[in-house]
Amino acid sequence: MTTTRAMIALLAAALPLSGCVTTITTTGASDARPAPVAEVATPKQAKNVILFIGDGMGISTITAARIYEGQKRGETGEENRLSFEKFDNLALVKTYNTNAQVPDSAGTATAMHSGTKTRIGVLGIGPEAEKGVCQDALAHPLPLLGEEVKQRGLALGIVTTTRLTHATPASVYSRSADRDWESDTNIPADQQGQGCKDIAQQLADAKFDVALGGGTAVFYGKDKERSGRRIDAGADLPDQWAARNGGTVVKTAAELAAAPMDKPVLGLFNPGHLTFMADRKADSPEPTLTDMTAQAITRLKADPDGFYLMVEGGRIDHAHHAGQAGYALEEAVEFARAVQYAVDNTDPAETLIMVTADHSHVFTISGYPQRGNDILGLVVPPKGNGEDGGDGASPLLAADGKPYTTLGYANGPGGLLAKKHDADDEDHDHGRPMPETGIKARQQALVPLGSETHGGEDVALFATGPGASRVRGVIEQNVIYAIIRKALGWE
Repeated sequence: MTTTRAMIALLAAALPLSGCVTTITTTGASDARPAPVAEVATPKQAKNVILFIGDGMGISTITAARIYEGQKRGETGEENRLSFEKFDNLALVKTYNTNAQVPDSAGTATAMHSGTKTRIGVLGIGPEAEKGVCQDALAHPLPLLGEEVKQRGLALGIVTTTRLTHATPASVYSRSADRDWESDTNIPADQQGQGCKDIAQQLADAKFDVALGGGTAVFYGKDKERSGRRIDAGADLPDQWAARNGGTVVKTAAELAAAPMDKPVLGLFNPGHLTFMADRKADSPEPTLTDMTAQAITRLKADPDGFYLMVEGGRIDHAHHAGQAGYALEEAVEFARAVQYAVDNTDPAETLIMVTADHSHVFTISGYPQRGNDILGLVVPPKGNGEDGGDGASPLLAADGKPYTTLGYANGPGGLLAKKHDADDEDHDHGRPMPETGIKARQQALVPLGSETHGGEDVALFATGPGASRVRGVIEQNVIYAIIRKALGWE
């Protein structure tokens, strides 16, 4: 017989969730505001929230990284699970910007940190504002999660492998008419003097407890730093920030480890972005993403009121833009390692951990390779698999008589027409050189472009901890902001 509990569950499943789920449209600016979060059984309130953003870490990247990580341990790889794939709660996230079918990191990260979808290329301002117009930016500011965190007395942390002024980390604390206004020298002459601050100045003026990443150059004038980019040759924004907040500025992993634990810390470890994991030397002075995550969590946990931490694996995206899948997968594996550190070093009863991407890439896995085939190698089919089979060692050949790799791109610098041939190249008439393999290879692409582009499909959102049960179904990207606020008990 059906138990009373089972009958109740069946009845609950049959009832419509009226008023609980709202579909967002973006035909007008007012439609871009955050939708209500689907109501589920109310979990215990979170004290801390950590949002991990793998920049450009679409579904295909997760799959390939899963295999790559397993193969690095000598396994076939397909059965492996990345750290965050073990989380119980999962949703698909729609990533479009209000004026773009395929988005960029500024519009998507703004959605997550302001609760409002907006235009491509802008930070912290509403979709009513035209990109690149200072007065529009001043007229249409959005709420910023980073500001509210500090106003409510929580600790705030920002960690990234990119410049701290790059789009995703900047979405935590800044409003800008153009994501490229990282330094005052980047603001066009006709937009200067109207009241808009560049992003580096906004970080120097912001309240935070931990900010770790790259981008030294945009914080200094040329007299202070060889690659300084401030209009004022003697500018030193980190020193101004430290004096105002009693903080410490560090430039190496060793300095970060030695910095006082009871003071705010600003870490600037490279003039630009941090070094790719695939290019790191054993004696590198730069901390890894896991190192920075560990330092941030250790420092932020000291606040009895809790904390919000955003961690970005930003160079996944950069490697994809370069058409170098191996570099992207190394970055994704390090990103998963940082997530595992957070899981192991926070209290699951009081910390909501979410893992997502801001957008995807036009990155593909194809060709019927056999189980355990080198994910960075040529397509070798299963042995004896009918007419598509082989000896288990020889690669399949394309119509031009050449092998091809499992991983590839729909567009990018690996485009066939972008390949240069010498005059005496015997293969010139084939139009395609032999494919490259290995971690430093540049995969071939269908459409030749100087830089591979983002993809427009949904990305995944994984969650564990208090409030994680709200992560389900197919949601708009700005709902992530509402999930965070609801988990913290903010109405």
